[in-house]
Amino acid sequence: MAVISQEDIKKIRSKADIVEVIKEYIPLSPQGKNYFGICPFHEDHSPSMSVSKEKQLYKCFSCGASGNVFTFLQNYLNISFIEAVEMLASKVGESISVTTEYKKKREFDNEYQIMKLASLFYQNNLHTKEGEEARRYLLERNIDEKAIEDFGIGLSLNDGLLTPLLEKKKIDLSLASSLGLLNFDKKYYDLFRSRIMFPIHNLDGDVVGFTGRIYHGEKNTSKYMNTKETVIFKKGEILYNYHRAKNEIRLLKQVILVEGNMDALRMYENGFKNTVALMGTAMTSKQVNILKHLRVPIVLMFDNDEAGALATLTNGKMLREAQCDVSVVRLTGEKDPDEYILKHGVNAMASNIKQAGSFIDFLYLYYKDNKNLNDSKELAKYINNILDSLNDEDDITKDIILQRLVKDYNLSLDVLKSRLEDTNETVVSIPVEEKKKVKKSRLVNCIEHILYYMMNSKEYIDMYRSSLGVFKNSVYRSIANEIIYYGERNQVSLADFLIYAEESPLKNEIFEIINNVNESILDKRVLEEYIYTVKELMWEEEKKELKAKQKETMDINMKEKIGSQIVELTKKIQEIKVERSGLK
Repeated sequence: MAVISQEDIKKIRSKADIVEVIKEYIPLSPQGKNYFGICPFHEDHSPSMSVSKEKQLYKCFSCGASGNVFTFLQNYLNISFIEAVEMLASKVGESISVTTEYKKKREFDNEYQIMKLASLFYQNNLHTKEGEEARRYLLERNIDEKAIEDFGIGLSLNDGLLTPLLEKKKIDLSLASSLGLLNFDKKYYDLFRSRIMFPIHNLDGDVVGFTGRIYHGEKNTSKYMNTKETVIFKKGEILYNYHRAKNEIRLLKQVILVEGNMDALRMYENGFKNTVALMGTAMTSKQVNILKHLRVPIVLMFDNDEAGALATLTNGKMLREAQCDVSVVRLTGEKDPDEYILKHGVNAMASNIKQAGSFIDFLYLYYKDNKNLNDSKELAKYINNILDSLNDEDDITKDIILQRLVKDYNLSLDVLKSRLEDTNETVVSIPVEEKKKVKKSRLVNCIEHILYYMMNSKEYIDMYRSSLGVFKNSVYRSIANEIIYYGERNQVSLADFLIYAEESPLKNEIFEIINNVNESILDKRVLEEYIYTVKELMWEEEKKELKAKQKETMDINMKEKIGSQIVELTKKIQEIKVERSGLK
């Protein structure tokens, strides 16, 4: 993983104006000191995202999305923090020093390292004398050395030598087994044998699984064997070839979605490097979100059979419901994109993509299949299917389709419009992966506001240390300590603290606080009020716990001791209420 020094990152951020960067992606209008625009991180219908030139931060007051210029690029383009830094460095003409060390241990780092070792082992096998037959098979299938190298294709031999290699490397064999590399029957042994191995990567490019294909023409065995679902491999949460394709997708502002790994490989190696695959036909809501966050038009190109047509229908509907721009290519003559390119060539494929039809045009033809439109019942069913599919379309598309139905079937435009209006009234929109907001307690809300203040100024850090000192909650206490540590070594600003937070194990919790707090103007007196409230509520909680403890104990001396503590807490609570009243 590439790592860039914090000094370089701060220099890049200081050279980039967040307003100008965000303007490249969404329109912004000046309103007072800040700029406002339609928030791209939720279905926003009025400008609710504020961008501050002074603070170099953005904040949506509707969905809570917030951060600095790097955060915006990460979330808008669905890229990693390092990629956002490198992209911005290029924009501002800043050269950066990149190392390849890990700054912190990632979750599942051991698992990723084991899978990487296995992948390198399989790749090495393919280039041995024992791999000659497999290499010949790949070449016969028009998979050349470049494709083998690009996609890290390897070979599992029949000798079962992965297990002893892992043992020699002192790797926990039970962990390797849980990752789908080994089986156990009295002892551990290699799961994959005599198969060409296609590694599967997650969105960041880590190997998380394999597809193993037979090449001897064996009978009574499955042609393909896939890694089972593991802690790092969730088939429905990744898209095959995404890590290679994402830069090209951003450049071309288009993504091509195919069914299988071989389709993606063939497309990629023939110049269509913006291609990703589902590894099957069923799409999950997580995959919809991945595609939605790319914010580019999607071309569906599934197999040329009934299953492929059905997949185009169901997946296209999911994407349209998520407000994605969807078009469709239905290849003819060959089974899938892999075979089509081999038979008809790159130019024919490029022409198909260029002339991709709209999703609604696909539906117009799809619903006609196997129907006798001379039969009034079947015609009515067909018309109703089309009208039901128009809910996610814009007004112009609706009008075009309605006019086409009128012309093709001699129908009344008024009747169709009336039916469409009835449909729209009954449609319930279900957001994809919408997070439910959990109502937080008054104490938690105040603590998060205090932490937010601390991220913005050393003065607020000092107020916390002198007036409060510590939070009982271990997570909030750790975040406060992180801020204090940062403040002792740096000038404090939220835009720069977010750079530091990228390497914190509490990154998610820190960003959640920033998203939760809706305060654009920071006031010292307001912070004092939060501190007083936290003190009072923490002491009230402590008092409640002491009363419960006093009730449970049978020891008279202990009861008296706890009683004294309760009296002291009661005094402190009364004193702080008096102090607090002086603020108002």
